[in-house]
Amino acid sequence: MPEGIVIALITLGGSGIGSLCGIIISSKLTTYRLEQLEKKVDKHNTIIERTFVLEGDMKLVKQEIEDLKG
Repeated sequence: MPEGIVIALITLGGSGIGSLCGIIISSKLTTYRLEQLEKKVDKHNTIIERTFVLEGDMKLVKQEIEDLKG
């Protein structure tokens, strides 16, 4: 086999392996970042739910205060 073809095949193999490794690493990074974002969203949703409950409790307390005043 001519020397140029061997070099071209080695180069092609190296480029393919490099591209594949880059895709795998990029995929892992994207997955990690999505997981971190999901954690932040879950934390935010928990705060929203707690705030909603607290607002309901505050309405009851205000009504009780008004009843005690009246």
